[in-house]
Amino acid sequence: MRGSIGEKPSAVRGAGQHVLLVVGDQGIAELLSTTMELAGYRVGTARTGTEGLARIAGHRFDLVVLDATLPDLNALARGRRPDADRPPVLFLTVCEYLDNLVPELGPGQEDYVTMPFRIAEVLARAKVLLRGRGRGPVRRGPYYGDLVLNDDICQAWRGPRALDLTPAEYRLLRHLLVNADQVLSKEQICRHVWGDGRADNAIEKLVSRLRRKVDREEPPLIHTRRGFGYRLGR
Repeated sequence: MRGSIGEKPSAVRGAGQHVLLVVGDQGIAELLSTTMELAGYRVGTARTGTEGLARIAGHRFDLVVLDATLPDLNALARGRRPDADRPPVLFLTVCEYLDNLVPELGPGQEDYVTMPFRIAEVLARAKVLLRGRGRGPVRRGPYYGDLVLNDDICQAWRGPRALDLTPAEYRLLRHLLVNADQVLSKEQICRHVWGDGRADNAIEKLVSRLRRKVDREEPPLIHTRRGFGYRLGR
């Protein structure tokens, strides 16, 4: 028996995080899906590495639970992006795969459980990998990597951290974000943020305040192009 719903999943609770199960065995997939939903997670499923990669490209997941014995594992596990926006991965594996798997594990971003597994262990490892991600911001506006805006409430987040922005700072950040990777002149920024002309030092002070709030984490996103203006990007 590889697991049982009777193992009281309520002992380790989720907080609405979105989990993708990439598992080929239908029985294991159904067991994990049912158990994790009962434990408070939102669950999506994929049967192959290729299908999992397509799901990750189209949706934002907080955690991927991945069967390391899938024949097309290279499509997902070996080709996963090393950027900050990639969700952590919990591998389901068997002992004979560990020698190949363990060197690939990154601290805090990947972990594994061996099969046959206990449901309680899967839930415990998932909770550790999800620590700090919480329910996550609701995305109702533009986003760039881990920078997310919700235009309904004029709130921005960098990862799980909410940004305490003034109205002018929010307008500036949104304008930079929707024009990501483009240099905006001080004149363009001034017209958008205030609707009138301001001295250059007013714009510089506004950008400086915004940068201190947004760029506490790596990589920095707000950049100065001297003589031209500012851009948001990596």
